[in-house]
Amino acid sequence: MVGTSRSGAGRRRARAVRVAAVVLAGVGLVAGVVPAALAQGTGGTNAGTASAVGAVADQARRVDRAALDAGLRAVVAPGGATAAIGRVREDGHTLWKGAAGTADLTTGEPAAARDRFRIGSATKTFVATVVLQLVAEHRIALDDPVETHLPGVLRDGARISVRQLLNHTGGVYNYTSDPAFAYADDASFRTWLSTDRWKSRTMAELVAVAETHPAYFPPGQDWHYSNTDYILLGMLIEKATGRSWQQEVERRIVRPLGLSETTMPENDPTVPGRHTRAYVSMPGGPVDITLFNPTIAGPAGAGISTTADLAAFMSALLGGRLLGPAELAEMKHTTGLGRGADYGLGLERTPTPCGDFWGHRGDSLGYSSIMLGDDTGQRQVVLSRNPYDPAGLPASEAAFTALVTAAACAGRTT
Repeated sequence: MVGTSRSGAGRRRARAVRVAAVVLAGVGLVAGVVPAALAQGTGGTNAGTASAVGAVADQARRVDRAALDAGLRAVVAPGGATAAIGRVREDGHTLWKGAAGTADLTTGEPAAARDRFRIGSATKTFVATVVLQLVAEHRIALDDPVETHLPGVLRDGARISVRQLLNHTGGVYNYTSDPAFAYADDASFRTWLSTDRWKSRTMAELVAVAETHPAYFPPGQDWHYSNTDYILLGMLIEKATGRSWQQEVERRIVRPLGLSETTMPENDPTVPGRHTRAYVSMPGGPVDITLFNPTIAGPAGAGISTTADLAAFMSALLGGRLLGPAELAEMKHTTGLGRGADYGLGLERTPTPCGDFWGHRGDSLGYSSIMLGDDTGQRQVVLSRNPYDPAGLPASEAAFTALVTAAACAGRTT
């Protein structure tokens, strides 16, 4: 531990390391807010199509793009983020897209709305969708005990159901809260930078870490966000299908929807294609933390995507193209328990001044994003930023929160 009497540089260093430790401990697997769905048109008369196109054009005219652009700049301006990007879609049409800040601090390349980013826990919504498809195929049941599919893997597997993994009510300890993932001082953080970031971890190893801790509560008695739940769901997908969770997401969601900028990596540390880079602010300057072995996150948070692809995914999901009515209703059935009162099966309900939105947030190493959609399935909002300087984080986070509401309600009366 660093002493309480520090120089200004020492305080800055400790503060930077604390921020890094928080990010590393969460590894982008934070509970979130919100996805949505935009049901695409299914045909109709030429007059109806023309009317819909006219309505979208009218909606686009009412969106204050300059204000949303200013909102992105406000996220970056205090130094709390190096880059921010966003997109608003209505009935399949982009009403606004924008970017602010710098994608690469070394080259000075400006951020662009098309940039890829690590989506963190938004990965969970993809995984939950696959699980619910398997439910529809009668290959698993939501109320099956985990022990039925993964015998001997989970201590309380006979008492915890698949549903409780999906909605975080099983009480399973969150493996990323283990001290092994808390880089709480400068020396341990530099160990992560030099060696630990490249380590490959199996899903079984991550569950074993969680199993060294007691449960948070008896199954079904409360809510506690746990990345271990979705590691277990990844294992369940593999057991039920004979293929990895990445392969199932790819063949069931990514390829059918043409999400060409979305990947679910196994152990590749890179972010492919054009992307915003992630940094930690240190006394000697920015330290690039973009690259790391994604097995630390796996089905709980390893995904990579773009604002356009995430909007298309949510459009298909909440528009009924990936799940049937029964499964989609289950996904939106919330727990009513504790802080997770609005959390469903890989989706969270978030109220706004212009109505309820559904979605999920995702925080990864140096990335923080959110995908949103209104309850009618008409609008999607996807925003991403790259948190950076701890001194500017509070103002940046406040601006990001304000932008979420502004983007959700842009052009609408509240």
